[in-house]
Amino acid sequence: MTRLVLEPLGAYRAYPPEEMIERARVFYEDIKRRRTVRDFSDRPVPREVIEYALLAAGTAPSGANLQPWHFAVLTDPSMKRRIREEAEAEEREFYNGRAPQEWLDALAPLGTDANKPFVETAPVLIAIFGQRSSEGPDGRKVKNYYVPESVGIATGFLIAALHQAGLVTLTHTPSPMGFLNEICHRPETEKPYILLVVGYPAEDCTVPVHGGVKKPLGRIASWL
Repeated sequence: MTRLVLEPLGAYRAYPPEEMIERARVFYEDIKRRRTVRDFSDRPVPREVIEYALLAAGTAPSGANLQPWHFAVLTDPSMKRRIREEAEAEEREFYNGRAPQEWLDALAPLGTDANKPFVETAPVLIAIFGQRSSEGPDGRKVKNYYVPESVGIATGFLIAALHQAGLVTLTHTPSPMGFLNEICHRPETEKPYILLVVGYPAEDCTVPVHGGVKKPLGRIASWL
């Protein structure tokens, strides 16, 4: 059993209330510019930008601090082409019979379909996996807890970090996604959750108006 070791909270920074409000407002104004895009440029992205964004994602809280995630970064054109082929095959099944009409109706204002050219065009793909177990300091297998929740939080950190760096993203979730394990050389004990498409927007990039319509505070929060 690992012994509890404590240290001072040395990295915390306190701000006066007025500055707290301003910092929160500035972050909101910046993050609300973020839009999911499907028109990507093939302009290359500096590797160091991706690495720092992944480091930021790795600071996310997780169940028992076991950090049950793995980010597989793909830039090779042949691998991206293969992922596109596999993803579009699953998407055709989805749009042509697997998805209920209610789901298709919900997607209609976003203009999505089975064609995913952005998977090949964008310079970077990040396949995000959740790990059912980890290896402890002594080499023993340790069960991970709250894996979907932990991976979701880390992905949110990652998306925010990439936005802050000046990149755009798309959260692509073909279902099922088992083909990502094979292509990314990940074990069956890991579950692929999201294929994050990363890059710069194309010069003629457009986004659906519907995607920018967000619920107001009164519909997403309550004070009790």
